[in-house]
Amino acid sequence: MRDRGFTLIEILLSVTIIGILAGLSLPVYRTFQVKNDLSIAVDTVVQSARRAQELSRATQGDETWGVDVRSGSITVFQGANYASRNTDRDETFEIASSMNVSGVTEFVFTKLTGLPQTIGSLTLTTVAGETAIVTINSKGMIDF
Repeated sequence: MRDRGFTLIEILLSVTIIGILAGLSLPVYRTFQVKNDLSIAVDTVVQSARRAQELSRATQGDETWGVDVRSGSITVFQGANYASRNTDRDETFEIASSMNVSGVTEFVFTKLTGLPQTIGSLTLTTVAGETAIVTINSKGMIDF
């Protein structure tokens, strides 16, 4: 009759294989996480811009509305610009703080028509070099 169990070599081999698999999967997981952070940031920028545009069309608070994008946050604000906004009406959303933001970072929409007062492109870049561009044209169309 033989004893049942695992030998030391079998246990070490199993632990080594699990370690190798974990080591190989970490870079794949990190790449997935970075791409997911970028996708979430783009979606949040687009949804925030559309919300500011709709609030301007609806003349909510009888004011213009805009969106300001900074590293780590996106703010939908009421007012002519971010600096002179009504802070009581801010709607702030977090994005990955490692995200680099460049280009036009503030869009304000005209009251009643919802047309943008500033047009251009906003570029979001991850630490891994992945980029996404959100563009708002003169008709208020948001392309990403």
